[in-house]
Amino acid sequence: MSAELIIQLVTGAIGGNVAGGLLKKLSLGTLGNSIVGILGGGLGGQLLAMLGVADQAQASGGTDLATIVSSVAGGGVGGGVLLAIIGAIRKAMSKPS
Repeated sequence: MSAELIIQLVTGAIGGNVAGGLLKKLSLGTLGNSIVGILGGGLGGQLLAMLGVADQAQASGGTDLATIVSSVAGGGVGGGVLLAIIGAIRKAMSKPS
């Protein structure tokens, strides 16, 4: 497992919990926020890699500051966004019809 992926997963968990704290109505609890954040962090990092952002950061061949920053950004944002999406879907599904 690469250092970039580990950073994305950890910052994804942090991003999910931050989003859960800010968006109390969409929060899934600490464990749920962490799990969704980890998934979102991995997906966010992969999305950045597909867009070529991570490739530019890794062009130097090693883990440098640009690679770490792109991993943190992709992981944290991805975790927060996925938590907001899943929280909104869960909230919409729990409304009485």
